[in-house]
Amino acid sequence: MKTYNLTLPDVFYLLGLSAVPHIQIIGFLMFVVIYIIAMAGNCLLLITVRISPTLHTPMYFFLSNLSFIDICFSSDIVPVILMNTLSTDKSISVEGCVIQMFCYVVCGAAECILLAVMAYDRFVAICRPLHYSSIMNMRFCIILALTPWIVGFINSTIQVHITWRLPFCRTHHVEHFFCEVPPFLRLSCKDPLLNEISMYVAAGIIVLCSFLLTLISYTYIISTILRIHSSRGRHTVFSTCTSHLTVVTLYYGTIMSVYLQPRSFHSVEKDKIVSVLYTAVTPMLNPIIYSIRNKEVKSSIIANNRKLMKCCRYFLQ
Repeated sequence: MKTYNLTLPDVFYLLGLSAVPHIQIIGFLMFVVIYIIAMAGNCLLLITVRISPTLHTPMYFFLSNLSFIDICFSSDIVPVILMNTLSTDKSISVEGCVIQMFCYVVCGAAECILLAVMAYDRFVAICRPLHYSSIMNMRFCIILALTPWIVGFINSTIQVHITWRLPFCRTHHVEHFFCEVPPFLRLSCKDPLLNEISMYVAAGIIVLCSFLLTLISYTYIISTILRIHSSRGRHTVFSTCTSHLTVVTLYYGTIMSVYLQPRSFHSVEKDKIVSVLYTAVTPMLNPIIYSIRNKEVKSSIIANNRKLMKCCRYFLQ
């Protein structure tokens, strides 16, 4: 039986997206723009829902929770990318890497489950409209909002713990731009089969179950919409779901390609590109998608522009 030195190094080195200088500069500017838009868009959506009485409904309660997760997601990943991109020192402490990995896994799982919760909310609103207020009461909404965080915390505790029990004796240079689980499994000199099984099981339970619940909800929703005789009525009802469908397709599609593919289908460059999509681009696009396609949000922003300006000045002081 082989024995391994389980002593962890003091630091790991994140090699980033590219070693080419001009690509690093372009990447830095791109991530700065993405981060500013993501933070501004999600903060604007959060404040708008908070100060607009017309948006104090379960649908916007869950939407504001999604914005909060996206803020946490972006803030956990993008600042580290920005610091490492132009810096000659690519190192990150073991403690910093563990914290980043833990927060990332929590937010990733929480967003998956919350998207399924939002699909269920739309199902009740469209398919059970007469019982909507009694089913989606405040107590039940709070439980549904807390569940993604609880599941995410439990899953992250397990995944991060078993990942950092591996011996990393091949190299301490990580072919990635943040501390994600799959690249660290490739660094281990011990066969990470049990870690991979655990990752696939967790991804299957969280991602696939969330996706299936979303799919079932929309199957009933579409069935109900098709029974509406008025074409204008069908369009009005379906328009409340298109933003969520767009976000679901974008997020589930990218995260499944990383966590539910066999090892043989993975490549370093492909994993980097896909990771950029769901850790940086998706949190930026979510508030834009929901704002552009939602008349209630747009009208609330216009109606409350003075209050929003006061809030912006308060936070900038």
